[in-house]
Amino acid sequence: MSRQQLLEMTRSLVEHGKADTMELVDDVVAIPASDYTDEARFEREKNLIFKRLPLMMAPSCELPEPGCYKAMDMAGIPVLITRQKDGTAQAFLNSCTHRGNPVAEGSGKATRFTCGYHGWTFKNDGDLLAIASPKDFGTVDKAAFCLKKFPTLERAGLIWATLDPDSTLDIEAYLCGYDSLLEHFGFDGWHLFDQRTIPGPNWKTAYDGYLDFYHLPVLHKNTFGADFFNRANYFAWGPHQRLSSPSKFVQKTGSEEKVDLTEIDEKDWPIDALLQGVWTIFPHISIASFYGGGGRGAMISQLFPGETVGESYTTQFYVMEHAPTDDAVRQGARDQFDFLETVVAEEDYKTGKRQHEALQSGLIDKVWFGRNEGGGQAFHQWVERLTEADDAELDRIFAPQLQAAE
Repeated sequence: MSRQQLLEMTRSLVEHGKADTMELVDDVVAIPASDYTDEARFEREKNLIFKRLPLMMAPSCELPEPGCYKAMDMAGIPVLITRQKDGTAQAFLNSCTHRGNPVAEGSGKATRFTCGYHGWTFKNDGDLLAIASPKDFGTVDKAAFCLKKFPTLERAGLIWATLDPDSTLDIEAYLCGYDSLLEHFGFDGWHLFDQRTIPGPNWKTAYDGYLDFYHLPVLHKNTFGADFFNRANYFAWGPHQRLSSPSKFVQKTGSEEKVDLTEIDEKDWPIDALLQGVWTIFPHISIASFYGGGGRGAMISQLFPGETVGESYTTQFYVMEHAPTDDAVRQGARDQFDFLETVVAEEDYKTGKRQHEALQSGLIDKVWFGRNEGGGQAFHQWVERLTEADDAELDRIFAPQLQAAE
């Protein structure tokens, strides 16, 4: 069924490409400039979106085998993700149940974690294994002092968690079937080549860019080129979106050659054609395919709000279908990853920071999204809807039977 959806979307893109058209939304829409600059709104977004909705914590290949872990901070919450003995992934609050000190830092492999404050030790699955000087401390029920678990789901080679231990929101329902499409990337068998974190502007300013092809030949004229496409059709599953340029052509993997899909039987359309474009996972993930290193690759961008309304940070994961086998392949992947850093950090995010500074002047009261920018319009509508929804309404919005009705 999911492959059929991919074929239907590709047919639509091909038809629009042949006709030199694109899908347009009904009208031009204005967004208050204060949506980007208001500190109180920013705190509300962190609490009601990033601390309440499922977030993509890591690609599965970042924790490839039992014992792997990573510690990270997400919107002010310390998180520990482990690959447990049975192979499943689990996210925990990275906080010792004795006094709250983090029990892990960085990443690596470990079967247990010992708190650096008083020496309490926890197993990889979060269970309390031992406390220091137990006779002196007193009797405790170890089962009541396990690391606090966050709801966690691993699907399509990606790991999600909700940073609310008491959340009743079903992660699978939240994904709205989008994960079945992401399965076609095959990320669960891919290789993590490298990762890095870069600073950015306001999180919505940064995310707007991932939902916008309109700027590509202008802002990126010196990198992608002034003749690059600037049109995108949008496909949505709840708040999650795919945007792809309407065209009958697709780039052949590992080369500059363009393949005309109208000259190929649909059953022979390559997976590259079915997955082209940018895939976004609300509220903070962008996935785009690239070919550095001579084969299929992708950059998974993981965006989080920073400490203030004008700051964000993005971790970029460069994943490859196959691990590099020689120096030439490694260098090709390195060159691609470095090129993407230039595009995002030196063009997208520098522009976003200048944009934010201008909006903070208070002299511009609105920003605008055109009929050709339907993805950005939908993103801001979802931000508004989900920050206004209480927990019961949130569960209702993502109830599977209601998703189908809507």
